[in-house]
Amino acid sequence: MIRAYAFNGDADGLCALQQLRLAGEPAEERDAVLVSGVKRDIALVDRVKGGPGDLCTALDISFDMNRSAVLALLAAGASVRYFDHHFAGEVPQHSNLDVHIDPSPTLCTSLIVDEYLGGRFRAWAVVGAFGDSLVDEGRATAQAAGLNPADTDRLRQMGLLVNYNAYGESVADLHVPPVELAQEMLPFTNPLDFAATSPSFRCLADGFHEDMDLAKQIKPMCQTSGAILFLLPDAPWARRASGTLANDLAKTYASSAVAIVSHKKVGGYMVSVRVPRDSAVSAEAFCRRFPTGGGRRTAAGINHLPSTDLDTFAAAFEEQFRSD
Repeated sequence: MIRAYAFNGDADGLCALQQLRLAGEPAEERDAVLVSGVKRDIALVDRVKGGPGDLCTALDISFDMNRSAVLALLAAGASVRYFDHHFAGEVPQHSNLDVHIDPSPTLCTSLIVDEYLGGRFRAWAVVGAFGDSLVDEGRATAQAAGLNPADTDRLRQMGLLVNYNAYGESVADLHVPPVELAQEMLPFTNPLDFAATSPSFRCLADGFHEDMDLAKQIKPMCQTSGAILFLLPDAPWARRASGTLANDLAKTYASSAVAIVSHKKVGGYMVSVRVPRDSAVSAEAFCRRFPTGGGRRTAAGINHLPSTDLDTFAAAFEEQFRSD
C-alpha cells in the first residue's frame, strides 16, 4: 500500500502533517511519499499516483484547486483524506473520500487535525496556529494543552519561523525544502525538542533574522486611508520575506488592508493581501477577481499578476479598501 501526503509547505501544512504522522504506524510513516513545495504551490494532488488500497492525504491545500486530481485518484481506486480550511467549492460524495474542511476564520488545518485526533499532539497544533497568524487561537490551544507562558511563546516563535520558510517563488528560494523539514520533524513528539536540537531549525532562525533586517528598510509604494501597498525589490530575500512581512504589516496597520507585491523570476508579480477581520470585503473575494487569485477571508493572494496589470491592481486595491 502506498501512503502519500500532499501538504502545504508552510507551518500549518507541516504541523498538520506532523500530527497525523505521529498518530500513524512508525514504519509506514517513515516510508510515506511526501509531496510539497512553496506556500503558493497548492495544486499538489496531481503529483500523487495511486490505485486500489493506496491512501493520499491532502493537507492545507484548496480542494477547489485539486478537485480534478482527487477525482482521478478516486477513479483509480485510491482513498483520499482531505483536511483544509480554504475555499473548497463543490465537494463530491464518494465512499473513498474522507473530508474535513472548515473555512471558519478562527480555524487552520492544524487545528482541524488536532480536533480529528482528539488533541493527541496538541503542541504541534499550537505551532501551526501561530504560524497561520491565529494568535488568539494559538494561545487558547496552548492553554488547553497545559503549556506555560514561556513555552507558549517559544512555540509562537517557532510557528513564525517555520511559516516564513515556505515563502518563495520556488523551493530553491527557501532555506530548507519542506519535505526535508518534515522528515527531520518526524521523530519529535514535542516541537520544543525539535527546535532545541534541529540544525535545520537553526538555519531557519538565522536566515529569518537576516532577511527581516533587510525588510525593515522597505517603504510603501502607495498609501491611503484603509489601504497600503508595498512593492518589494527583485531579490531572493524579498521573495522569502514577503508572506511574513505581510503578516507583520497587517498587525502594524491593523485597521487597513495591506498588499505586498513581489517580483517573480519569470516576470510579473506575486501578491499577498491581508485585511482586518471586520473588513466588509474578504481578501479571498478580492483576489479571486484576478486570475490565479484565492485564499481565505483575512489572508489571500495572487500567484501571478502580469507586469502590465500592476497599476490596475493597485487602483482596484485602493478603490476596494479605501476608507470613506
